[in-house]
Amino acid sequence: MTPADKPGALQFEDVSVVAGGRTLVERVSLTVAPGEVVALAGPNGAGKSTLLRTCYRALRPTSGRVRLDGEDVWRTPGRRLARRLAAVPQESTGDFELSAYDVVAMGRTPHKRPFAGDDSDDRDIIMQSLDRLDIAGLAHAPFDRLSGGEKQRVLIARALAQRTGTMVLDEPTNHLDLRHQLDALHLVRGLGVTALIALHDLNLAAAFCDRICVLDGGRTVAVGPPAQVLTAELLAEVYRVDAEVTEHPRTGIPQITVLPGRDGPERSMPTN
Repeated sequence: MTPADKPGALQFEDVSVVAGGRTLVERVSLTVAPGEVVALAGPNGAGKSTLLRTCYRALRPTSGRVRLDGEDVWRTPGRRLARRLAAVPQESTGDFELSAYDVVAMGRTPHKRPFAGDDSDDRDIIMQSLDRLDIAGLAHAPFDRLSGGEKQRVLIARALAQRTGTMVLDEPTNHLDLRHQLDALHLVRGLGVTALIALHDLNLAAAFCDRICVLDGGRTVAVGPPAQVLTAELLAEVYRVDAEVTEHPRTGIPQITVLPGRDGPERSMPTN
């Protein structure tokens, strides 16, 4: 299965988000090139989810712009944007009375006339998407009775069924076992789409992403290839852990080993 839309260039231009008197994201600029896979990393509260939510119009930037191929996503008609950009948000779809098939079928909505049913092409794409996430056998299972990991795979399948060239995914490996974490990231990597993925697991980010953008306190602290960004010094400063970063002997990918029970240096909190 390949995306129906060509991979886009996703751009954040000096994006800031302020809510409740707090600065959640401060002047973040980042470009994800067509077909590039970029990880958003950083500790809890760093601003990863907030930044992603500005892409799919769940949260409007206080200042700055988010563009897809030069077009401001907040000025793009919703249906047009949904044909070009798919999102897997961290917050789960509500536990309403729908089957897994029905949830995945939502991904076809931008491609149909209002109130139109699924045609044979839609049904093929929905079942292919379920199959790619290894959940075709759950197609008619009630979504609200699925496990956390099964729900997560359904939501990824929904984005896949949308057939866009650009995807943003907020912790897509959340709740997944080790095999399905790898399967999900292999799938996204193999689609050839532009992808921005929030990931807590830095080893997965190093293995599957072209670049890593590290946020801390809502600010960008590092952007670059995994081998350049993932250093013991950065992990100590941003995550306050003592860690060793080595090159895996078989893959050549940076491998992080956290030394338990040993804290990194205290860091000063950013001032806004």
